Amino acid sequence: MITQDIIRKLWDEAGNGNIAIWADETMTLVPADYGGTTAGKKPLVILKPIALVNKFEHLAFALNDEELLTKIETRIRDAGGKVTRGPR
Repeated sequence: MITQDIIRKLWDEAGNGNIAIWADETMTLVPADYGGTTAGKKPLVILKPIALVNKFEHLAFALNDEELLTKIETRIRDAGGKVTRGPR
């Protein structure tokens, strides 16, 4: 997974629900009250778009924010996932 792709998805879905990141590197939109399992499988992490990207006025600011990039990468890696930062 590419960190900036995750941020773009968070930006696009802000206000629509949360983003589940799965072990197979897919991202899906889940409702805010999502219980944490689908077909017996749990996502690596569930990211809340509003909490992560709403403070930025423009997507470009979010894509280049070192703190945001690191926060997302750490959460995914701590959950056993793989994530790579794309070129800026």
